[in-house]
Amino acid sequence: HFDKRLNPKLLVDDAKSVVSLLLNYYPSEFQNNESYKISKYAYGNDYHHVIKEKLKELLFFIQNEIGEVSGRVFVDSAPVLDKAWAAKSGLGWIGKNANLITQKTGSFYFVAELIIDLELEYDYPTTDHCGTCTACIDACPTEAIVAPYVVDGSKCISYFTIELKDALLPASMKDRFDNWMFGCDVCQDVCPWNRFSKPNNEINFSPLPEILNFTLNDWQDLTEESFKLIFKDSPLQTLAFYCINAFLYNHHKYHDFY
Repeated sequence: HFDKRLNPKLLVDDAKSVVSLLLNYYPSEFQNNESYKISKYAYGNDYHHVIKEKLKELLFFIQNEIGEVSGRVFVDSAPVLDKAWAAKSGLGWIGKNANLITQKTGSFYFVAELIIDLELEYDYPTTDHCGTCTACIDACPTEAIVAPYVVDGSKCISYFTIELKDALLPASMKDRFDNWMFGCDVCQDVCPWNRFSKPNNEINFSPLPEILNFTLNDWQDLTEESFKLIFKDSPLQTLAFYCINAFLYNHHKYHDFY
């Protein structure tokens, strides 16, 4: 979908504007330290559903206020260059870890878009404020940040724990995951700008008690039936059951969930 990524008019007829938006997901509570680690964005309900409803409300508001405006909403589920559009609009800059970073709130937020057939007054990009800092590069457990602003996705823990379909991890990755089971937040956790992160106020992102409190043994003893019940509205349900299986298998604690 390379052409669609570059040309929004292939996604929305007569598109004239991309409206970029951010939604904070930084939690107020964190996981038990003695557990397999889950990326903070997956603590609560699946963000796709939460944000799409908000975007639809915004589009409806625009139509009520202005008149006939056509468009589509996008939440990480279509060939849209989310971070590039957000940076172009001045919401933040692309950091050395390839995340979008802001001075006021760091980088723990989702990026979403409205693409509409309405001309607007446009904002401008902001400046880069990473400076000489290399905290994210130095801390990456798998050395996935191969150069400032360049991430080799095939080395990223998030790729291995969410996207990779193979049950076996490459030998080169053995013992490098530091118990990350779903995603990875290391490059964000060490970023100095995230000291300004504040807990979100979205009730749908409230952490599931099980994610906060599960021990290593709880995860290892989890059955498929329990998994589906506990995580039915979670990003883990839609993406990660086979990944959890693979993760435990690679840690020599495989349970036959199927």
